[in-house]
Amino acid sequence: MNSSSSSSSGGSMVGGPADPEHDPAATYALEPDEVASLTRRLVATAGETAVSVSPLDGAPLAHIPQSSDADVDEAFRRARSAQRSWARTSFAERQELLLRLHDLVLDRQAEIVDLIVLESGKARKHAFDEPLHIALTARYYGRTLGSHLGTRRVPGALPGLTRVEVAHVPKGVVGVISPWNYPFTMALCDGLAALAAGNAVVIKPDAQTMLSALLAARLLDEAGFPPDVWQVVAGDGPQVGGRIVGQADYICFTGSTATGKRIAAGCAERLIGCSLELGGKNPMLVLRDADIERAAEGAVRAVYSNAGQLCVSIERMFVADEVYDRFVDRFVARTEAMTLGATLDWGNDMGPLISRRQLDVVTAHVEDAVDKGARVLTGGRARPDLAPYFFEPTVLEGVTPEMTCFDQETFGPVVSLYRFHSEDEAIARANDGDYGLNAAVFSRDGARARQVARRIVAGTVNVNEAFAASFASLGAPMGGMRRSGLGRRQGAEGLLRYTESQTVATQRLVPMAPAFGVSDEAYAKMMSAGLRLFRKLGRA
Repeated sequence: MNSSSSSSSGGSMVGGPADPEHDPAATYALEPDEVASLTRRLVATAGETAVSVSPLDGAPLAHIPQSSDADVDEAFRRARSAQRSWARTSFAERQELLLRLHDLVLDRQAEIVDLIVLESGKARKHAFDEPLHIALTARYYGRTLGSHLGTRRVPGALPGLTRVEVAHVPKGVVGVISPWNYPFTMALCDGLAALAAGNAVVIKPDAQTMLSALLAARLLDEAGFPPDVWQVVAGDGPQVGGRIVGQADYICFTGSTATGKRIAAGCAERLIGCSLELGGKNPMLVLRDADIERAAEGAVRAVYSNAGQLCVSIERMFVADEVYDRFVDRFVARTEAMTLGATLDWGNDMGPLISRRQLDVVTAHVEDAVDKGARVLTGGRARPDLAPYFFEPTVLEGVTPEMTCFDQETFGPVVSLYRFHSEDEAIARANDGDYGLNAAVFSRDGARARQVARRIVAGTVNVNEAFAASFASLGAPMGGMRRSGLGRRQGAEGLLRYTESQTVATQRLVPMAPAFGVSDEAYAKMMSAGLRLFRKLGRA
């Protein structure tokens, strides 16, 4: 594999080398004034701080103020007060703000990408996916908001006499608990839909990537959204997250299945709704008629985007026996040709993992598999020469059920390869386990591949692509089945989850009860006759 060690300042937030004479490991630093400007957006008055660290070099980035219980309460007080007037704004006003945000994010993408790379360590090309996704999200809801939320007429009980309208009213204050792996887009995309629907938001981003989320909040302010409708708090997950679950009118969470189950239980206790995008052990099927080069190229992106720290990344690959050897040769060759690096530059194909904890998980999964007989076709080791938490892109063969990585999510740059002899077998093995988030099918026959895709238990299935085709199609819902979660982001469902449906029915002239001297029995006969007539006329 190639490795890259070049560096560049890359944007206005980054102050260049951080005293390299005294600390050779330190590569980049943030301007102190910029950090102060971002952290002012937090509701945090207790005086406590936590240090954030860059995965690029292990050096401290910033001291992040922490929110107390009283701060969370204050964030909700502000949000509730602001939401009442925000809910009265017109769809046209909200759409204009969304489209302003679209332009602003594209204009400021270099600054955004710099901060994402600095906080998460991901390759710059993978960091670019985040402002791209937010621009797509803002534009989609900026163009379709009225069609999704507008009041609509539905048939009444008595045609011409019963007028029925269905409206979508906002829930109130939505609590968003966002993850570290896509710190900018996950801090904004779900909350944007909540704002578009007329809600206010209280968000707790992951502690490891607070600055990207705070930059997102600042861009909302610059686009013209009222500041109080978007409140940001920071702190311990169970404490601060638990307090959000205890006060919000709806919860949106992205993270682990274990934490998702606890959040769902808290929401059930309060009888509020939630949407949860959770874990996955996502499969990819390479059918016997697949284009091998295209499948190998797609597999590299499927497995190693963001160093595998992507909920929809592929961790299991089932390859038809007829093409297995050719595919493996091409996939391993492409994997070994990747450029590895921990810099702000373009040109890296993969960056480091987010933290020591994540490195330990990936290392443990690979070592366990090897100890129990799996074969490493390439990779398989940590690379501290590149960055403190770097792990090589790894391909395993011979993974069996007693190995940890067989059915547990690794969330790193590791994939297991398996041969299959029939498509029925491949589909059954792909559906094994408790997850159902994302899958991929590669075949030259698109119609046949789509038939296979519909038999896979997953919320999204991509044909001749790993995940980007579904993720970037904003009109289509995205989410998991089984233990991969509840609810959907994107599309109409991603917006309507933040609303309550309200029916307003107006009855005119004739009441919905016996009247004008008609007896109860005669009324029943009249209604029955009317139903039979409507049935013949084909009325709903």
